[in-house]
Amino acid sequence: MILVFGRPDDPPIALLLDALQRRNASYIFIDDRHLAHASLSLHLDGGRVDGRLRGAGEDIALSAIGSVYARLLNVVMPTDLDQASHVQAFHALFTQWLDLSPALVVNRPWAMASNASKPYQAQLIAAAGLEIPETLVSNDPEEIEKFRSGAGHVVFKSISGVRSIVAELGNRHLERLPLVRLLPTQFQVAIHGTDVRVHVVGGRTFATEISADADDYRYAARSGVEVQLTEIDLDCRIRNACIRLATSLGLPLCGIDLRRTPDGRWVCFEANPMPAYSYYQENTGADISGALASLLLDAAQSRNGQ
Repeated sequence: MILVFGRPDDPPIALLLDALQRRNASYIFIDDRHLAHASLSLHLDGGRVDGRLRGAGEDIALSAIGSVYARLLNVVMPTDLDQASHVQAFHALFTQWLDLSPALVVNRPWAMASNASKPYQAQLIAAAGLEIPETLVSNDPEEIEKFRSGAGHVVFKSISGVRSIVAELGNRHLERLPLVRLLPTQFQVAIHGTDVRVHVVGGRTFATEISADADDYRYAARSGVEVQLTEIDLDCRIRNACIRLATSLGLPLCGIDLRRTPDGRWVCFEANPMPAYSYYQENTGADISGALASLLLDAAQSRNGQ
């Protein structure tokens, strides 16, 4: 059995459900907006985690679940206090089960936690064999100005897992630089070149080249900048490094942000543990959802001895 957890109007979920249906796969879908009407029980037996999940008209043993795709977005809380308490408890228990389940989980919360600290994740990226930009994490304006003067062009972003817009540190920011004393920030030497997003699904990779004249192509549309996405083949060395990175992070599904420089270097910025792969699939036709569906289906069949 495959368990899918999320919202039907969330594009990555919708694409996966369609891919599973096309494969006639057996799955249960739990809509996280209706957790007030779902229940979950866990018990430990000799170190083995089991229990039951009830929801969406289903009542199944957790041991029957062979694979899971969970998009843990912000929980929608009911206005009723008793229901809100139930939803909060369900979500907390479900999150714990995702970390403990013997099933294939895409992705486990503990594995996604590496993204909570960009500097920590950068060390793991380098250990996997990918180049990272020269980086400074600081809340000292003088140190930051010294870094900028030596590097030339510098960009900055949050050091946490909260999505932030990457921007170049320009003269207009200097008068506000003292504000970093209250919030350490990550500064990096700007890397010029072409953006490439690589999705790793198990042992498969899907690479997308992005053309956009913006510091952060994810927000280029806000400035009226056109973005073009093209599916490309990866150099074998980079492909293997991306798979190695996803494996070391414990992420069966991973979105890796790279930039290819004009002189042929590949620089990695971060690894996204819950990528909205739908944006890339819908613009290139790459069958990422199909690969994900096959990964989940193979794991479920293997676990259930089919």
